[in-house]
Amino acid sequence: MTDNDPRLALPVDVERIMSMLPHRYPFLLVDRVTEVETSKRLLAYKNVTINEPFFQGHFPGHPVMPGVLIVEALAQASGLLVFLSTPTHEKQPMYYLVKVDKAKFTRMVVPGDQLVLEVELKRMIRRMGLFACRALVDGKPVAEAELMCAESSAG
Repeated sequence: MTDNDPRLALPVDVERIMSMLPHRYPFLLVDRVTEVETSKRLLAYKNVTINEPFFQGHFPGHPVMPGVLIVEALAQASGLLVFLSTPTHEKQPMYYLVKVDKAKFTRMVVPGDQLVLEVELKRMIRRMGLFACRALVDGKPVAEAELMCAESSAG
């Protein structure tokens, strides 16, 4: 893929993200991509609002974004990195989250926060990607994990 690939025009807005990921509301958890180094790293955002459906039950009177959804947002950002790193002439693979390691949550994410999603591709091994991921709010880490995503054999 060349640097003049139109898919790499930044920022990548939510409409373009929806052309790259199969997720839709209420499960699309990436709003914008602002940085990408193909096959290396990606920086994306999720704007957290009180209108998120999970806040109705997590927790009434004390809304907190579930940690599993922060991990899912990081996995979606990882999928965007793979998509944007795949040459345009190749079939776009579908990747699934298959492993979460070293997950750590250090602060709560609440309505009004902007979740910054940082993903780095550590290595690709036999149609599986290993990613080092971090989520931040206001420059402070809120979560980190190592994720493994595998290409679907059902392609």
